[in-house]
Amino acid sequence: MKKRTLNRLEVSAIGYGCMGLSMGYGSAPAPQEAIQLIRRAFELGCTFFDTAEIYAMGANERLVGEALQPLRNQVAIATKFLLQKDWEGHSRERLMQALRNRLEASLKRLGTDHVELYYQHRVNKDIPVEDIAYCMGEFIKEGKIRGWGQSQATVEEIRRAHAITPLTAIQSEYSMMERKFEPDVIPVCEALGIGFVPFSPLANGFLSGQVKPEAEYTGMDARRVITRFDKDNIVANQPLLDLLHQVAADKQATPAQISLAWMLHKKPFIVPIPGSRKVHRMEENFGAAAVVLTDAEYAEIERALAQIEIHGNRTDEDIARLRTLQ
Repeated sequence: MKKRTLNRLEVSAIGYGCMGLSMGYGSAPAPQEAIQLIRRAFELGCTFFDTAEIYAMGANERLVGEALQPLRNQVAIATKFLLQKDWEGHSRERLMQALRNRLEASLKRLGTDHVELYYQHRVNKDIPVEDIAYCMGEFIKEGKIRGWGQSQATVEEIRRAHAITPLTAIQSEYSMMERKFEPDVIPVCEALGIGFVPFSPLANGFLSGQVKPEAEYTGMDARRVITRFDKDNIVANQPLLDLLHQVAADKQATPAQISLAWMLHKKPFIVPIPGSRKVHRMEENFGAAAVVLTDAEYAEIERALAQIEIHGNRTDEDIARLRTLQ
């Protein structure tokens, strides 16, 4: 697979979001099956794997660590820490200790002495980003992390943090259905030399073109609460799917591949991290790196997208509400 650079971190052009192997989309695969999926991703050229401490209460990190242990020197691992909103009265020393505890716990679960990328999993508005950035700089000096990032950050937060310890990447939701970061965040990443890592680049699978209005989702499946999967919205968003199917037919590709190729064409520092629990979907997603749009094809897609209204979205509040529906 082609390579891309997030700041100075070289990774495959398409990474692998590992969350779904443990949670989020109904029943998870058995651990050994999940391990084989991660290793299959590597065989297909993926060298960039994403997890987080909160995914299945650390189980996802353990899974990723076990799967990548034989490949550790050939891959880049990204994980994330989360500081709850009720954090109060912190000092920089107390913050450093709290973050060190989280980092050491993640490294233990991953079975490694460092990670290539350590994100703040949503920016806590109660803690100055400068303090977080300072701590990340210390961890970089110690060799515990190679670089750091923020998730769903604003332009102001990015600039302030980057001035203290340069950011490697910003990870935020981004797809043809969610483009709110295009006007400001992506341009500031370009200006500062920061990578941009879209999660949900296929809009939680909607852009695969396989979603049906009659589909039913149960249990801890995020699609129960993401409004783009409401029956009426699936029908209302059909023009977007029609566009993807049309372009895919012209390019002898699939709608998912066109969605990812569109994203890859936009900027060379964008590295999407689709997740999949099926080998054929994984092969399809990584195959998007070989689908090259011409400038004219890209411009035509942009013109068509500008005429399409998107119905439904995905919010952190909705995802949190999923826990109440058990």
